[in-house]
Amino acid sequence: MAADTVPTIQDERDANKMHGHSHAIAPSEIAIGVIIGRTSEFFDFFVYAIASVLIFPQLIFPYMDPLQGTLASFAIFSLAFIARPFGTAIFTYVDRAYGRGAKLTIALFMLGGATAAISFLPGHASIGGWAAILLATFRILQGIALGGSWDGLASLLAVNAPAHKRGWYAMIPQLGAPLGLIVASLLFLFLISALPAQDFLNWGWRYPFFVAFAINVVALFARLRIVVTPEYSALFEARELEVAPLSETIRTNWKIIVFGAFAPLASFAMFHMVTVYPLSWVYLYTDESPARFLMIETIAAAIGVVAIIASGVLADRFGRRTVLGATAAAIAVFSAFAPTMLDAGESGEAMFMIAGFIILGLAFGQASGALSNNFVLRHRYTASALTSDLAWLFGAGFAPFIALWLSSQYGLLAAGGYLLSGAVGTLVALWLNRNLASTID
Repeated sequence: MAADTVPTIQDERDANKMHGHSHAIAPSEIAIGVIIGRTSEFFDFFVYAIASVLIFPQLIFPYMDPLQGTLASFAIFSLAFIARPFGTAIFTYVDRAYGRGAKLTIALFMLGGATAAISFLPGHASIGGWAAILLATFRILQGIALGGSWDGLASLLAVNAPAHKRGWYAMIPQLGAPLGLIVASLLFLFLISALPAQDFLNWGWRYPFFVAFAINVVALFARLRIVVTPEYSALFEARELEVAPLSETIRTNWKIIVFGAFAPLASFAMFHMVTVYPLSWVYLYTDESPARFLMIETIAAAIGVVAIIASGVLADRFGRRTVLGATAAAIAVFSAFAPTMLDAGESGEAMFMIAGFIILGLAFGQASGALSNNFVLRHRYTASALTSDLAWLFGAGFAPFIALWLSSQYGLLAAGGYLLSGAVGTLVALWLNRNLASTID
């Protein structure tokens, strides 16, 4: 492999020295690295998402009305999802040429750098339209970096999980989403409550982006300590979880990649319907304070953690495909009436969020890599990264924009129609993939 002949960066050499001794690799050790990495990424994700509702419409698009400003903010929000597959393509080359440690270091410093740059972003009042251009540029860089932050630990966890516990280990990477949301929501909640509104708008909102940069740096070293050790390198190679050429991976696995991208469509659409979108609706169309709703979101996300854990138990008992199909049907039912709860006062909002996070947790807990066992080992590392990119792009990338536009034009039930389309997409993908279903267990 090319990485064997190219000198590694200092961080990778230091990590190798720290872990020069041999020891058995347990799935629980891999799980720790996965949770650390995913929580840091989702914290970064939700810091930006919350700012997209509370800050950017006023800071970057003050010349628009609040709805149009939020829609413009959501349009920029989606750029990271569009850029992410390109990031995977770029960093596939870096991985093959210089090794996983170099790839992770470059990608996570790029992610942290783009995030920190947003914290210094001037508003429209200072630099005019360049503010939106800079925000879009930093958002694209975040997306490219996210494509390169794939460390393969989730795939390694999947192939090392006991056969009767695959559902349990599949849910572990997904815990990062509600954990990241909880920390981001509580941080914004504290700042909104502690600062006068003008101070929060002027400078207080910038603090979470500094925190996100610091967490990314800590997560980088935590992950490097795992993935670049001789033990893990040998385990990746033994499992053939090495990066494969992207063109070869697509050519030989394109059908499974497509099915894998659409199988979690319901849960990924639901993901934004109970995180980013309701905050925008409540902020624009109700008298509810952002601080109070962020507290509701935090409590609901904590319940979502429990639901994700429960999904692992259910998947091991009934099968991952059964859980995915049942939760897609539950999301379809939820979409038929639940969005109207957002217009039913604080109790309705709480019911929507709690019920939504319970269903989301059960669905999202098994959504990652639903068809990854269908990839041959040589392509699993690269194919899993690309499939994840496409699943987020199709399932979640445009969800806040579309849901807010539909509900603003046609009412809350129209947003439910969008969610229903995601549920239908999942059920169709699972049905079309029925010949491969025996490997989803």
